[in-house]
Amino acid sequence: MKKLRADEWLCAHGICADRDEALRMIMEGRVRYNPDMLVRKASEMVAFEAALLVDTADTFASRGAQKLRPALERLLPDLSGLAAMDVGASTGGFTDVMLHDGAARVYAVDVGKGLLHAKLRNDPRVVCLEGVNARTLDRSIIPEPVDLVAMDVSFITTTKILPAADTVMKPGAWAFILVKPQFEADRADVPPGGVVTDEAVRAACVEKVKRFATERLAWKFLEVTPSEIKGPKGNQEYITVFRKG
Repeated sequence: MKKLRADEWLCAHGICADRDEALRMIMEGRVRYNPDMLVRKASEMVAFEAALLVDTADTFASRGAQKLRPALERLLPDLSGLAAMDVGASTGGFTDVMLHDGAARVYAVDVGKGLLHAKLRNDPRVVCLEGVNARTLDRSIIPEPVDLVAMDVSFITTTKILPAADTVMKPGAWAFILVKPQFEADRADVPPGGVVTDEAVRAACVEKVKRFATERLAWKFLEVTPSEIKGPKGNQEYITVFRKG
């Protein structure tokens, strides 16, 4: 039985024009062996006759969208009429997902400038708040209480941002917080290269964020799930879900 690399399989079956496009689809979590099993690497060998499941829908603004999408679709699939906030928006993967699911408005917050994808920057439902330090968020920046917060930040612990986010959330608002152990762990626990492989360290990072949110902010913890898409260096990250009390 002839076998091909996964990226070659996508090209051979006419799904992708080239291997670069195939790689993007795989990295975005849009190719699966079955509903519960992702194709994770372009180099994985697949029988030519295999029936891979391929999501050919329009690509979101970034692969980061697939970190949020499974939890959001499971717990809060319909965002119709809701106001949302994307903290650490970058190119706008989370913003894109929330708009796709019906959000009426998304405040896209990032300390960087010029990062948000053009299609989102030009979308009237998006309020682009670039050059904004999320630690300073308040009602002067976000003029309405939001129903949903999605957070994906780097080079800072989320616990330094959660209190500010809390000030602009409605009672009962949802929070989907991406926990990145490489930025939550003590420096001594992050190996050279920045990839945290110690399961105990990862668990401690999740517990740190969970305890901060529940004890300091009185949020209700709902669940934690490993992200299907790993960080750029291969770090396992986690989506934690809360509701404001």
